[in-house]
Amino acid sequence: MKNKQPTLVIKVGGRFFDELLEQSEHKHPLLHAIKQLQTSGARVVLVHGGGDQVQAQLKALNLQSDKINGLRVTPLHHMPVVAGVLSGYLNKTLVAQAGGLGLSGVGLSLADGDMTRCTPISEALGAVGEPHPNSAVLLNALLAQGMLPIVASIGADDSGQLYNVNADHGAICVAQLLDAQLYLLSDVSGVLDASRQKLPHLSAQTAQQLIVDGVITDGMMVKVRAAQEAADALQQAVTIGSWNDVAALSTGNNSFGTQILPATTT
Repeated sequence: MKNKQPTLVIKVGGRFFDELLEQSEHKHPLLHAIKQLQTSGARVVLVHGGGDQVQAQLKALNLQSDKINGLRVTPLHHMPVVAGVLSGYLNKTLVAQAGGLGLSGVGLSLADGDMTRCTPISEALGAVGEPHPNSAVLLNALLAQGMLPIVASIGADDSGQLYNVNADHGAICVAQLLDAQLYLLSDVSGVLDASRQKLPHLSAQTAQQLIVDGVITDGMMVKVRAAQEAADALQQAVTIGSWNDVAALSTGNNSFGTQILPATTT
């Protein structure tokens, strides 16, 4: 039976952590918004990446890091660094900051509770995995107790190999597990058109044209394609927005972000 409480999966990336630490004394506005959402009865899962921090640590260790179509090439010998930054320092920093606001954060990875199983995306990308939904038991148990699962984008396959997972893909997988509303947040208000104006909604056809025209590129291209896949799989709109516009998020304001519509939407 579908849970009657609204369930939200919120994803943030590396730049969020810069703001999180800058505003640590008063806590980031997103954490306040999550607390308000929980108070109103919503179940919230927070999924995070941390590409900027991973890149900085790899550089400090003189490890070359490249990207292909917005995805970080991750040789196996990079995984101790990648997993350490994402599932270690960043995850526990976010748990600690949430706790400082009275939120009961629980730090996890995509491998915990067997919630996902990964398969490699391509040989060229190395240990970069595509996550597949597997079990919602752990997440539902934590949510039932009013906890805030905070999930780092590190997964594993059937043999126990760790994988670096694009955090957008990880958040989509969690949203599929929980049949949840999905919010992919960054420091951009939404998807911008050629005039740098936010689009309130975006169809699959228009998104593809903007990619062909070079308006949507790099990380946003990965995000839009991932959101489109999620919208099609969930058969509901997926929101791309900014963690700095959280007042609209916590009040359910329809002006928040860009709604990525399922391909079947006319």
